[in-house]
Amino acid sequence: MQCRICNNETERLFSATVLSQYDVQYYRCPQCLFLQTEEPYWLPEAYSTAITRLDIGLLQRNIAFSQIVSAVITVFFDRKQSFLDFAGGYGVFTRLMRDRGFDYYHQDKFCENLFAQNFGVPSGNAHPRFEMLSAFELFEHLPDPMQAIEEMLSYSDSILFSTVLQPPALREADDWPYIAPEIGQHISFYHRSTLEYIAQQKKISLFTNGKNFHLFSRKKISPLLFSIVSNYQVAPFISSLTSGLQKSLLEKDYAELKKKIRDGA
Repeated sequence: MQCRICNNETERLFSATVLSQYDVQYYRCPQCLFLQTEEPYWLPEAYSTAITRLDIGLLQRNIAFSQIVSAVITVFFDRKQSFLDFAGGYGVFTRLMRDRGFDYYHQDKFCENLFAQNFGVPSGNAHPRFEMLSAFELFEHLPDPMQAIEEMLSYSDSILFSTVLQPPALREADDWPYIAPEIGQHISFYHRSTLEYIAQQKKISLFTNGKNFHLFSRKKISPLLFSIVSNYQVAPFISSLTSGLQKSLLEKDYAELKKKIRDGA
């Protein structure tokens, strides 16, 4: 089976029972160390609901992510520009960032936008460019990561994303809870070498904290500083220090939406 990242021939690593019924093979690439499932024929069943019922930490993670992204934007980007949450699910993160004063927008082809309905952007070729794009809890879901990353780069030259990197000495599915065969949605798993290969192919720089937060960008950024700023313990402190730099968009958004409702829009 060919690697979905570098097209090299992969090697079978282990199998797991997906959705409690399918015996699925997992393959790792000896070149870029990307780990992938066999062709994921079970995805329509896995996505019978866009957000799995096992994802009980969704709200807590969105709050934590909003602190980290606020810190990353403040240190490395122009906070007065517009930003996009790609594959943003219910729109919780976009709403949180707008509440923090950032001009954030939402995009998702497959999930209903409940909390940022009036701040969506269209998919396809006719869309604006953004200072930075965020993509959380997405990369492990991608059946064609290289194509998806190319689409993201059409929105922005900077992609801030989360995915947990493979642990050392991974030999069985039970060695790593992130495989999550119970839900069947995690099909792509990355090593640092995988991300370095992607960056090289896309002619873009990689910055990472070595764990779960990573940035593809054409900006000149200190790798060490990014690792510090994207740390769960440091980011809330930076975020709190800079929280007064921009006024929340909550009242402004509310007034504009109220006017649209009155006007029948």
